[in-house]
Amino acid sequence: MSYEQRAVHLRAAIPEIPAEQVLDMLRHDDAVLIDVRDAEEVKGGLPEPAQHLARGQLELNIHHLVDDVHRPIAVMCASGLRSLFAAESLINLGYTKVFSVRGGFKQWKDAGLPTRVPQQLSVFDRERYSRHLLIPEVGEKGQLRLKSSRVLLLGAGGLGSPVALYLAAAGVGTLGIVDPDVVESSNLQRQVIHGEDQLGKLKVDSAEAAIHRLNSQIKVIKHPVLLDESNALSLLQDYDLVVDGSDNFKARYLVNDACVKLGIPNVHGAIYRFEGYVTTFAASDEAPCYRCMYPELPPPEMAPSCAEAGVLGVLPGVIGLLQAVEVIKLLLGIGRNLSGKMLRVDALNNEFSMLDIDKAEQCLCSHHRDEIQIKPIEAFACAI
Repeated sequence: MSYEQRAVHLRAAIPEIPAEQVLDMLRHDDAVLIDVRDAEEVKGGLPEPAQHLARGQLELNIHHLVDDVHRPIAVMCASGLRSLFAAESLINLGYTKVFSVRGGFKQWKDAGLPTRVPQQLSVFDRERYSRHLLIPEVGEKGQLRLKSSRVLLLGAGGLGSPVALYLAAAGVGTLGIVDPDVVESSNLQRQVIHGEDQLGKLKVDSAEAAIHRLNSQIKVIKHPVLLDESNALSLLQDYDLVVDGSDNFKARYLVNDACVKLGIPNVHGAIYRFEGYVTTFAASDEAPCYRCMYPELPPPEMAPSCAEAGVLGVLPGVIGLLQAVEVIKLLLGIGRNLSGKMLRVDALNNEFSMLDIDKAEQCLCSHHRDEIQIKPIEAFACAI
């Protein structure tokens, strides 16, 4: 059959519905509306409730949007012709309730139904993040989500260095960095975001320069202050997620308590000589927090810092990159995160193990957030 003959055949075989009926299906039938126009076409707008999936990607990626073959799907194009062929493809894939929107986006606009102008990646962004755009779990929607995300890094040291560099490379739009220290020569064995030319400079300034060399589009918010009970909430409250790369227990308790109170996920990492640990404290009612593992502040002799115990220089790179992976999954809402689990890395013996973290009864994270007060950490040592 010719193209025109096929179109006539499809109009007889595939139900066509008006735009107003689509809205009713979305409200009452758990339907999904898919706009199959090209990226250039949707720059001028698309239906407010629509998912955009260009015709050329439909067969490859439809299962990521609709995994139930019996869920109603309304397909829209510009005028209602391409949507017939797209609907035919979905039927051939096994979807049983597929409709074509009569008149396409033109009829939708003429009917005065709600539209939105989607945020778009620039040509430069499409080239830069092209490998991300090929991944169905990321794609343009995910890359835009990364671009609009705000992540706070507690520390620009051994763990913060790889996290900052790889989140910047991945396109996380805003990175806040909390660190009051200056770059010292002893840092350079593991803190790869800094260089010899930055000795004596504030770490937040050095980190900002390195991030902008890698990706000039990233917004860096510098906090050259010591995190304490007086500023924890104000520092954390404007971010979607916190990465704890601190090297002392007081800071870990403080960031934990603030994250629990604010309901912000906390991706925690720790290192000691050849060993490293990564976990996520999800700040939900069901998830454990740092205090579930360590209810009391340990004595100083039981918690030596890297300066006292030493650390293999490459280990923070391994743990920091695992933290960065966890951050990206959390921001995109994909995969399984480490909430309730702790990944332990023994670099000396090439061993990876997974430990369970149980939620403790009567822990700080069991309280209502309004009841939680941010106090000097010593005050909690025997209180919980």
